[in-house]
Amino acid sequence: MVQNFWSELPKPFFVLAPLEDVTDAAFRRHIARHGKPHVFYTEFTSADGLLLANEHGQKQLRSKLLFSEIERPIVAQLFTAVPAHMEAAAKIVEELGFDGLDINMGCPDRAIEKGGCGAAMIQTPQLAREIIRAAKSGFDGPVSVKTRLGYNIDELETWIPELLSEHPAALALHARTRKELSDVPARWERIARAVALRDEYSPQTRLIGNGDVTDLNDARAKVAATNCDGVMLGRAIFGNPWLFADRKDPPTPQERIESLIQHIKLFDELLGEVSNFATMKKHFKAYISGWDGAKDLRIQLMETNSATEALKVLNGIGQVSK
Repeated sequence: MVQNFWSELPKPFFVLAPLEDVTDAAFRRHIARHGKPHVFYTEFTSADGLLLANEHGQKQLRSKLLFSEIERPIVAQLFTAVPAHMEAAAKIVEELGFDGLDINMGCPDRAIEKGGCGAAMIQTPQLAREIIRAAKSGFDGPVSVKTRLGYNIDELETWIPELLSEHPAALALHARTRKELSDVPARWERIARAVALRDEYSPQTRLIGNGDVTDLNDARAKVAATNCDGVMLGRAIFGNPWLFADRKDPPTPQERIESLIQHIKLFDELLGEVSNFATMKKHFKAYISGWDGAKDLRIQLMETNSATEALKVLNGIGQVSK
């Protein structure tokens, strides 16, 4: 039996959100070296693909499930609308040595929803419950869920009790509906209501709030206001692998450049053969901004097509000051 690490976490605890093509194996390892969160999640991964994809597809998917020991506890996030596929993929996750398994029931991507997965699962609560039971059947460890307040409207009062009735080890709640995407402010007062529902339906479930959290001080304030157990931070990690180190002073331009160099090297080492280097480019603006000459450097970096080219640009600029 894999230990339920969720029950051992302090309150509050802080979690890195799963962000597609962002929190990959390279970035997670990079973050862990700068100051790790209490829990890491992988990018969301298709359970269907883990079972049915061809050799090339399998290689791509398995690269999402790479992790290092310094990332523990680490949770693999899966999605599917087929209970049998979830059970079989959960067994794979267990064989790979993950500490936990999370089910994505909140992604608003149309391609994912077309298969009845992600946020579309909010519309099929009975199937959602079957998927949780299948995950528990396949994975001998803690199973958690990440979701939203509702689909087109706030359905917290009906949707969350359905999930809690399956007693997940943890429930991460993004305080917006699927329709709202990230276009409106997260409604953290609804996280407080979710905590009350948790207390009623599944007291042992750890309740994690998510949405518009800027840093650890903001996270602590939201815990104090809602009494949730932990907070999941996502977009705040862009260009800031120090996020969970709780630094008092912002990183200098030189530190940002050196950190980007380390990040690129890890990407090339771990994912260079399976991921397009263009994936790294979404990080450039986050790292390289806020000082004289940053824009010109960023333009040069965006014109590169490989780790070697980007490192040549960064290694050739010398010392940078504000």
